[in-house]
Amino acid sequence: MAAHARWTEADIPDQTGRTVFVTGANSGLGLRMSEVLAGKGARVLLGCRSPERGAKALDQVRAAATGEAPELVRLDLADIDSVREAAKKVQELTGGKLDVLVNNAGVMATPRGHTKDGFETQFGTNHLGHAVLTWLLMPSLRNGSGARVVTLSSVAATGARIDIADPNFERRMYNPGSAYGQSKLSNQVFALELDRRLRAAGDDVISVAAHPGYTWTGLGSGMARSYRNPVVRALVAGGNRIGEIFIAQNARQGTLPQLFAATSPEAEGGDYIGPRGLGGLRGAPVKVRPLAAARSESLGAALWDVTTKLTGVTPDPA
Repeated sequence: MAAHARWTEADIPDQTGRTVFVTGANSGLGLRMSEVLAGKGARVLLGCRSPERGAKALDQVRAAATGEAPELVRLDLADIDSVREAAKKVQELTGGKLDVLVNNAGVMATPRGHTKDGFETQFGTNHLGHAVLTWLLMPSLRNGSGARVVTLSSVAATGARIDIADPNFERRMYNPGSAYGQSKLSNQVFALELDRRLRAAGDDVISVAAHPGYTWTGLGSGMARSYRNPVVRALVAGGNRIGEIFIAQNARQGTLPQLFAATSPEAEGGDYIGPRGLGGLRGAPVKVRPLAAARSESLGAALWDVTTKLTGVTPDPA
């Protein structure tokens, strides 16, 4: 993008006739994205864990919709069986044709815990659940028009590392921030590895990564350790109102990178989209350089393989 460009919601092309599945659509970035895309004419499927919160979000998105009515899909990314059921439901609702999958949902800096399948909570929810969902929905995406997968990473991925030998913290000491950073780095690595494999397979589907910078969603304290600037880190950790006003973006601004990734004709496979200003914490969306780990083909292949082994799901593309 040109240095002077300031992409906004007004730049989103008409989405009439397109079907989008957004995970974590009951609040925050996912809800805002669902409302915007529905308002642009897209048929939006809301992936939500809680039926009650999902129903409330569905009402909001329905009120914004200008095209086909949105629908709710129950999805618990911490349960592979639920992921399978959600993918099946999406295929039924769409007739096997999906244009955009947005891997948006996530948990942040949680205490030590495990998913239903025994994976560390953050790695299992943020990465493994989304990877399985993406693989299962690939046939539907291939039937879509200009289809793309958008996967959300985070500034917390900076400085993080993926321990391929111990991704579930079974041997090393558990740290909530390190586990969160690993999960969000995994999202970025997976997004680029997926695109490499899609290109190698000759697919038309593209994979794009994005991150929202520092967006105020009430989860700031969990993000504190991801910022290297001690002033920013202190403001975020304390939930300081000054930090909220002068550093954080609201959900409307924070959603722009993933909206760009999901809709802009300028977005290409393997791109990483994030805010342009304040060290990537806020600003208009632009293409930014993926982390070195995400550009590593060897790490991408290793993460792909361990994801397959842990989940028992056959990857698509292989």
